[in-house]
Amino acid sequence: MSMEARDTIGVIGQGIIGSRVADLLRSTNRQVYVWNRTPKPVPNFVGSPGEMAQLADIIQIFVSDGAALKQVIAAMKPQLEKRHIVLCNGTCDPESVVEAYQAVRECGASFLDAPFTGSKVAAEKGALVYYVGGDTNALERVRPVLEATSREILHLGRVGEASLIKIATNMISAATTGVLAEAYGLIVKAGVDPKKFAEALEHNACHSALVGMKLPQMMARDYEPHFSLKHMFKDAQYALSLGRQLGVDEPVLSTTASVMFRSIQKGLGEKDYAVLAAQYQEEAKAL
Repeated sequence: MSMEARDTIGVIGQGIIGSRVADLLRSTNRQVYVWNRTPKPVPNFVGSPGEMAQLADIIQIFVSDGAALKQVIAAMKPQLEKRHIVLCNGTCDPESVVEAYQAVRECGASFLDAPFTGSKVAAEKGALVYYVGGDTNALERVRPVLEATSREILHLGRVGEASLIKIATNMISAATTGVLAEAYGLIVKAGVDPKKFAEALEHNACHSALVGMKLPQMMARDYEPHFSLKHMFKDAQYALSLGRQLGVDEPVLSTTASVMFRSIQKGLGEKDYAVLAAQYQEEAKAL
């Protein structure tokens, strides 16, 4: 029997991505256990992170921030041992990721810093991209598990570095979507058909996969969350904190974060972050 067949998998966090990762892993006939802070009626839902560590060899953690990551690790720590590989798959601050790594290593277990890029649709299709930091031997052991839910696995350095890179990429996504919302607002306020704007963008150098995904959401006013505004704002706060620590000025991100915060104050935090365009739709409706 292969190592892959013997390993049992745990998935902690059953939100937009974690729930879909668990579903895909089940479809490969692996033994999959899940836990979420709020109980959910899904197969093999366990009672606690500690129980998860008793049952699973490889544990993927999809939580929203560094504080939640450290809480989960602390709850599992008494049950962790050499057989375990723990993966931080959420986007967390590098300092918390390194602290979690050190706590896991004290138990003789392995830890990988492995945030992903890809939204709900990518998770459903098994097309996530994992950014991995940590020991290459641990990565090779879990590679078949990650391959079941991804199209690419990139080893990007030490624990903490993959998370920093992921935060840096989200800086670009936040600012791009923010200015896209402003451009959309300009078009709408001028009375120009947004479809013409979309057509023009397809042939413009500033077009990207992100623009191609977010502009249709704005035009359809469909803000079902693929990646929530509150989580993008959280990642922006991580980036701004890192900028202060490293002496990097971030005026563009700072402005974007302020815009995101105002939208969250309006109760839009659970919506997709493309909802930054909603203010322009409200203005158009009022005309």
